[in-house]
Amino acid sequence: MKILYLHGLDGSLSDDKRSALEKYGKVIGPDINYRATPNTIIEIHDKYQAENIDFVIGNSMGGLAAYYISLKYEKPCLIFNPALPYTSVSQNIPANLDKRKQFLQVVLGRQDDVIKLHDNLKFLEMNIGLDIDASVHIINTVGHRIPIEIFEAEIKLFFDTLAT
Repeated sequence: MKILYLHGLDGSLSDDKRSALEKYGKVIGPDINYRATPNTIIEIHDKYQAENIDFVIGNSMGGLAAYYISLKYEKPCLIFNPALPYTSVSQNIPANLDKRKQFLQVVLGRQDDVIKLHDNLKFLEMNIGLDIDASVHIINTVGHRIPIEIFEAEIKLFFDTLAT
């Protein structure tokens, strides 16, 4: 299985997160300069379309990109503190996307001071229909950065959910 992991703004895929993900499949984790590329979502979609990605996972700005790329690929998606409601860097959202058909798991830190919990919940409420298989996990003790223990637990839950 192939996992496309998209890191956050000015970030990268850390070794510990890569190791956690590799338990579930081959990890494709490109280095992305969101600031220089307003068409990141479209470019990543086009670049990795032939890879036959099975799952899309992202964090923060990468969560925004993962959300939309998973729609285009029609694949399950796991996003951590996604920059869905707003971002400090302009990104062009693809037009004419189909409704979500695959599972979506969203992990939100209640103490996130970069992307407010309430704003993400409002976005999800407006954009995720009741007929969609989705799960939202709010973790009271977490801010914007996701500790590796939470990351590992959430990816395990994601893959366990998909296996049932």
